[in-house]
Amino acid sequence: MNNNKVKFTSEIINKIFRDPSIQYGLKEFEEYRPEEVLEISEKEKGKYYINCLKRNKDILVFNAEKNLAKPEEIIRQLWIHKLNKYYGYSLERIDLEKDIRFGHEIHAKAADVVVYREDKETPLIIIETKNPAEKKGIDQLKTYINSEGAPVGVWSNGIEKVVLYRPYPREFQTLRDLPRADQTIEDVLKEKITLADLQKSYDLVKILKILEELVLAGAGVDSFTEIFKLIYAKLFDEKEARKRAGNEVLFRQSKDAKITYDNINRLFQGAINEWPGMFSLYDKIELTPNHLSVCVGELEKIKLLDSDLEVIDAAFEYLLPDVAKGKRGQYFTPRHAIDMAVKVLNPKDEEYIVDPACGSGGFLIHAMRYVWNNSLKTADKSAQIDYARTYIYGIDFDDKPVKIARAMMLIAGDGRSHILKLNSLNPKEWQGAEGDKERARAELRERLRSFDDYDKNVFNKDNFKYFDFDILLSNPPFAGEIHEKSLLNEYELAKNDKGKLRNKMERHILFIERALDMIRPGGRMAIVLPQGVLNNTNMEYVRDYLLDKARILAVVGLHGNTFKPHTGTKTSILFLRKWDEKEKIPTDYPIFMAVSKKAGKDTSGEYVYKKDKTGVILYGPQGKKYLDHDLDEIAEEFLKFKEEQKIKF
Repeated sequence: MNNNKVKFTSEIINKIFRDPSIQYGLKEFEEYRPEEVLEISEKEKGKYYINCLKRNKDILVFNAEKNLAKPEEIIRQLWIHKLNKYYGYSLERIDLEKDIRFGHEIHAKAADVVVYREDKETPLIIIETKNPAEKKGIDQLKTYINSEGAPVGVWSNGIEKVVLYRPYPREFQTLRDLPRADQTIEDVLKEKITLADLQKSYDLVKILKILEELVLAGAGVDSFTEIFKLIYAKLFDEKEARKRAGNEVLFRQSKDAKITYDNINRLFQGAINEWPGMFSLYDKIELTPNHLSVCVGELEKIKLLDSDLEVIDAAFEYLLPDVAKGKRGQYFTPRHAIDMAVKVLNPKDEEYIVDPACGSGGFLIHAMRYVWNNSLKTADKSAQIDYARTYIYGIDFDDKPVKIARAMMLIAGDGRSHILKLNSLNPKEWQGAEGDKERARAELRERLRSFDDYDKNVFNKDNFKYFDFDILLSNPPFAGEIHEKSLLNEYELAKNDKGKLRNKMERHILFIERALDMIRPGGRMAIVLPQGVLNNTNMEYVRDYLLDKARILAVVGLHGNTFKPHTGTKTSILFLRKWDEKEKIPTDYPIFMAVSKKAGKDTSGEYVYKKDKTGVILYGPQGKKYLDHDLDEIAEEFLKFKEEQKIKF
């Protein structure tokens, strides 16, 4: 095909796939250039046709006048090409729009693509492209497989695919890939997998949705816990694969589901021993062998270690049930908001960083990556890992987010950062002989602030009240009130101007005081707070406390959509630098103020991406979509303000 035709085909394909709501894409065919393997022509004005490789006739795929597009036909044609050129099936063995029989009746719907065995009569593979949504597409495919007796089926919307295999009469299983024309299903299951074979580009949320559709919803288990076990087993396997001959991966399906189950459980036990504190020595995978085999079939093809953290992060957020997040006011902070906060505070090598309500570790991961990309840009990987395990601390009281944060640090580095399961607001609860608490105290003791006064030092070592962290970044939970008198008595903010204890305190107000106690004099912090703390009249005492303890560097009002769909609470990020002990506190000084007008999300909480003048979504150099927000600009404006005001940190 000449260059003009390739360019023309590319333009029409872009128009057909312009609308992100169509649920179709071309990711499945990245190894090809669709514009080179397809041929689109304008037969009539504004009407564009594709030449069908199998039928050798033109099919309408785009009517510009009626804005009518048929992305499913593009996907089908690409599958025909892939079946023929990559998998080696001759066109004679491929059929389109085959009617599906139910007993003596013919179903009104037809299978999109059917591949026959060598006899050209018995169906081997059925491909469904008409239903782009996981649930409808997979349900439809199962119906076709059951009706025709084909052992293999594929659902694909061009973005991802599911390969179903039914070893009749047993339940449906999944396969990593289709058998080629010269292979059997057994060959696919026996094929060795190496680290180099694993996909580095994938959408883990979509994989999890597929697993929910296939098995998890009806498995009667806690999806979060079971998927987490598999992720840990897979991480352990990838780590060990680096030592094996040919980097062979063992986290994979076998023909026998029981063998798969035993193999994955062995890897999971290896992970428990490698990274203690995450699971009990007596834990095992609770999924049935058949259900586990389906999950392994979908997860075995992707690479987790050193992968895109945003992809993993989004998957963990999806796994945490909304009910649990809402009850405790725990919401994943959007990563572009985190990036802005990290950029403003500008962490450097040898600065200790803490998040006392770390959740999934978003602030910690992004701060770590920021240091890697700036202060440690020329350092080798071992120096970066050493920084992560030495200078990064995270604390959270909830077991599941702690597991996520540890997994994220494991994927990003070596998993040995200080991620601790404790209640930051109540250090008295840190006492105890349990292994976790004892280890946590030992790790935190190194970061306690030292005082010249002997009694103060003894008190601090006993009570873990004051620390010397350089930087604190946090989004503390907004929900919940503290009524416990003994705990309230530990906080200045819990007492009124006459020194009398208040009856109750909102948790996030106490977090403000706790956060300031955790950073050294001269240390800096960013904390996400409900906007009311900064402008409600009844919160004046909190603002007075802040002005007394720290310089307010900046206040950035976040857009109302920022935390949707979880909550529409208006929030701000408050940036502070704690006064030095001998520093003269000025009576007046400028504060950087900004309000975000573009959240990067719409009113339903869906992410919004930048588009060019024709409405096509814009992508960065690494193939990521540009989120449509203004927080990067706000961070840049703060840096200018910092220079003008000669603020040093």
